[in-house]
Amino acid sequence: MESRSYGNLLQIFLLMLLSSRIYSSQLDIECLKSIKQSLKAPNGSSIDSWSFGNTSEGSICHFSGVECWNPGENKILNLLLSSMGLEGEFPSGLENCTTLTGLDLSNNNLAGRLPADISNKIPFVTNLDLSFNNFTGEIPSDISNCSFLNVINLQHNRLSGTIPWKMTILGRLTSLNVADNQLSGPIPAFNFSMSASSFEGNPGLCGRPLAACHAPAKKDRTGIIIGSAVVGIVVTLLIVGVIIYFCLRKVTVKKKKTEVADNMWAKHLKGVKGTKVSMFEKSISKMKLSVLMASTNDFSKENIIGSGRTGTMYRATLPDGSSFAVKRLQESSQHSESQFIAEMNTLGSVRHPNLLPLLGFCVAKKEKLLVYKHMPNGSLYDSLHRNDSLDWPLRLKISIGAAKGLAWLHHSCNPRILHRNISSKSILLDHDYTPKISDFGLARLMNPVDTHLSTFVNGEFGDLGYVAPEYGRTLTATAKGDVYSFGVVLLELVTGEKPTNVSIAPDSFKGSLVEWISYLSNGSILQDAVDKTLIGKGYDGELLQVLKVACSCVLPGPKQRPTMFEVYQLLQAIGERYKFFADDDLPLLLPSTEVDLDELIVAQ
Repeated sequence: MESRSYGNLLQIFLLMLLSSRIYSSQLDIECLKSIKQSLKAPNGSSIDSWSFGNTSEGSICHFSGVECWNPGENKILNLLLSSMGLEGEFPSGLENCTTLTGLDLSNNNLAGRLPADISNKIPFVTNLDLSFNNFTGEIPSDISNCSFLNVINLQHNRLSGTIPWKMTILGRLTSLNVADNQLSGPIPAFNFSMSASSFEGNPGLCGRPLAACHAPAKKDRTGIIIGSAVVGIVVTLLIVGVIIYFCLRKVTVKKKKTEVADNMWAKHLKGVKGTKVSMFEKSISKMKLSVLMASTNDFSKENIIGSGRTGTMYRATLPDGSSFAVKRLQESSQHSESQFIAEMNTLGSVRHPNLLPLLGFCVAKKEKLLVYKHMPNGSLYDSLHRNDSLDWPLRLKISIGAAKGLAWLHHSCNPRILHRNISSKSILLDHDYTPKISDFGLARLMNPVDTHLSTFVNGEFGDLGYVAPEYGRTLTATAKGDVYSFGVVLLELVTGEKPTNVSIAPDSFKGSLVEWISYLSNGSILQDAVDKTLIGKGYDGELLQVLKVACSCVLPGPKQRPTMFEVYQLLQAIGERYKFFADDDLPLLLPSTEVDLDELIVAQ
């Protein structure tokens, strides 16, 4: 589909759900009715054949030029109305096409001005093609609020004025074509490669990639100009010399100040170095804050081994050479000190072979520090995407162990715990690659403004690719949300791809790993998603089985997904021949039930 951008469709759909407007299939029907009424079409044309007698779900999906998200639901994905001989103005009724992501009205006879509030008409469109029409007036600056636009084609119209500078904030924009219009002024500096052919035919345009803009001609006063230039150069050189002198004098001081600022918070703790570290392990029960500071070199940046939404992790090395990890929690005012200590005592009692144990904690002034066992092989994310050192048996071992730990949190732990931020970064690997889930229970300690919603928007810890689609509507963490996130981890293990950057996909594909899998599944070529380095080594059957489990976990409907207990059962059955773990180290409180893998194949 060369003319269609796959874009960030999952993110767009989630943000649609976040809107306060009520979306219904009736709105999409009204959208098409409005388009048909406002545009004049030749008799017998495709748009003229639209009939609205049947209002059942999916009825409009068979209209010429209409593509739906799902053929059984009146939710319009793309409107492709090119070369239909349409006459009229830009259809205002498009605002009722509430889930529209692609609009092609090219090669028609449309005229008039583009709406000043165009972002209200097409807020989620990724691909906009209005080329070869007769639109006039200026390009509305409000188009900069159509933040999902990837491609804009306005070629061969009669648009005038300048190209709005605000369009440079369109971070996803990869292509802009305004050739053959009546535009003027300098071309804004967009953050993508621009071809001169996309701007030609506008005599008043200048700047890259066209010829440079020239200042207006001035009176011929050569002597004055040369004299002024000489004086200006001399003054400039003097000023630059003074600035360089002071900069060279202060550069060392600034560097030291920067280094101090990195761990200034730790410097403030020197007065309370004697604070006791509450430990849950008797063997190290007498540790003090001074030991943590000495073992991390006062929490210097050289000892940082990871950071995320919950805080920063430091490597701590004791004099005897042993290591552990210290997490400085992100500042939170949501919990009092007594509430925090109660939370820590609860988490400190949680023990399972596949959970990273909390060894202790310390409260000093406003700082909250957690002590964990050090994991020598780092995170699963690092091993998959940086070291590239995991063969399939190791990946399967990690998937089974991590599923076991998460299932224990969901079904056996007392109290039951939702992780809320499961990802390949929160699964750490011991010396023998035994997986340990970290950061469980910490999401409850974050500020209300730093909930999953903010990480969803910002793409930080708990990356966008891991967030379950229903979270945008409910803003409520659930066990099935954890299952979705774990399903993305399984997809990473099978494909070797990152959750938001699929390297093997075509350049035109800008979507997430889940979207890529869905695309391959729709084309019955799901096997193409498997990591090529793992194929043909005797594991092909297991790879496809785990891929099926992963697909069942990332189904769009929470009720369609299995529980973590069922996920664990399925993975354990796939890896039964390896005997990775003892059968009795997961004392689940649920009865043992058989789960049919074939029943969990995605119905895409």
